[in-house]
Amino acid sequence: MNLYKTLCAAAVFGLATATSAVSAETWRFGLEEIEGSVQAKYAEAFKELIEEKSSGDITVQLLPYGKWGSSYSELYDAIQGGAIQVGFGSGALGGTVPESQLLSLNFVMPADQLKAVQVLNSPEFIDSEPWQQSFRQRGLVPLAELAEGYQVWTSNKKIEAPADMKNLAIRVMDNSLLRSTYRAYGASPITIAYGELYSALQQGQAKGNIQPVFAHEEMGFYEVQKNMIFAGQAQFVATLMGNLDWYEDLSDKEKTMLKDVTSELVQTGHDIQSQFNKERLDTIKSKSDINIIELNDEQQDAFRKLAEPVRQVFIDEVGERGQQSLDILLREYAKSES
Repeated sequence: MNLYKTLCAAAVFGLATATSAVSAETWRFGLEEIEGSVQAKYAEAFKELIEEKSSGDITVQLLPYGKWGSSYSELYDAIQGGAIQVGFGSGALGGTVPESQLLSLNFVMPADQLKAVQVLNSPEFIDSEPWQQSFRQRGLVPLAELAEGYQVWTSNKKIEAPADMKNLAIRVMDNSLLRSTYRAYGASPITIAYGELYSALQQGQAKGNIQPVFAHEEMGFYEVQKNMIFAGQAQFVATLMGNLDWYEDLSDKEKTMLKDVTSELVQTGHDIQSQFNKERLDTIKSKSDINIIELNDEQQDAFRKLAEPVRQVFIDEVGERGQQSLDILLREYAKSES
């Protein structure tokens, strides 16, 4: 494990700078998204609260997408190795923590977005043994869940039923469960690096895309797609996670402070994504003539029926902890709805 940490630190920052450039009182925070994104705004609020509550004893250094590398696996490896103390992991995290693909299951969350994120951050889920152990056995610890708004499909063809998605080359994150989900819908999912996606859509290498509204806008994906489809199938959820050794070395006071901050940021994160997605959709509408399609309940049900068997695919792939985590999440969501 020590060799692994050393190699990760050397690969991401250079061995000489990784151990000397930043003091032990600095927490590096790696983001999957660029500056000005939902993750970035959440991280800025996190930084402000940590530095305030620690009376300046801790400094949080933010590392947006591109500051740590270009492949999400580089970020996850850096957190596992300790070169980065905290960071986000989302759809692509399935290769590192297979159980995390739970958050990519379609038609599981309640329609109320705030209820969904409150459950994800409840002690019953975030602190549950199966969820914690899924990360801890990989040298990580889950700290919080950030829901970034419902994922929206775009395509050059209208999608109102599963038949419309037949053989559609839709880009998904590098996540086996997402590939299974969209194959269940009849599509032909493909994986393309985020930074290469605009040109892939423009050139027709990809025919469809899945992102929260804000990402469609900030990356300009809507410029090269004709239709934007709101199916309400799943929110985009990023897990805030820390290096396990780093976390275990924190004092009880620091752990309590960290829990207080992430608890405070549940509502803040929801407010950030709600504002971002509303403003960005308005921008998309004002700058383009993209066709907005909102699926009704009957249309959503057609996709929901195809998505439900994928839950068993998830369980078969990841095992007992995945089953337990899914059961907890479904139970807590049911309680929130009642």
